[in-house]
This record gives sequence, structure tokens and C-alpha cells, in this order.
Amino acid sequence: MHITKLETGGEPVAVVSGQETIIQDVQSALDLMANVRYETDCDRMIIPKLLVTELFFDLKTRLAGDILQKYTNYGMKVAFVGDFSVYASKSFRDFVYECNSGTDILFLPTEQEAIDRLSGRK
Repeated sequence: MHITKLETGGEPVAVVSGQETIIQDVQSALDLMANVRYETDCDRMIIPKLLVTELFFDLKTRLAGDILQKYTNYGMKVAFVGDFSVYASKSFRDFVYECNSGTDILFLPTEQEAIDRLSGRK
């Protein structure tokens, strides 16, 4: 795992990268948030979809809700980046739509869109 802090001209954003799943449960999600805060002092982060367990995207597991509630409680804004069209569930599509209507939790196709939204530039 690698964490990079981007100075964007707006709010700074931490970009998490890597090749293996790092969010597998609520505790690993909290550990990631703590690492991001410690290493970058950012309260906004971008996480590629491939770093998140597939269970997160199955809303029946409640994993997404539990993790996102923790991030919201701790004031961490997050954007998940990737192709979410592979999930056919209407409830997941509705969930993504609702999240993207706000500013705290986002599901976006590109890192640049995530940077723009989280930094407050767009």
C-alpha cells in the first residue's frame, strides 16, 4: 500500500494505491483511515475499487454501511474509484446514486473526478 498526498489548489487529498485488498472488514477500513490521517493529515481520501473486498459491494453484508458510517463519524470524506457498472443490484445502484448526490461518500469512474470533487474544485 502507498499513500500520496495531493495539494490540489483546494483541499488536500490522499490517494491510496496498491495491488492487493486492504479493506476487508471494518477494522481494516479504520486502520487505513488512521494511516491516511497520520501520514498525510488529510480528511479526504481516494481508494481504488480493487483495494476493497467484493463483500463491500454486496449491500446485504452491511459491510459498506458499517464502514461508511465510521468514516462519516470520524469526518473522513472518501471516494471509491473504478467501474461500478459490473454490479447489477438495483439497491447498489440506488445507493451509489444517493452517495454521489452528496459530498462525503462518492463512487466515481476516474481518479481525476474524485480529486476534483473531494478537493472542492468542482
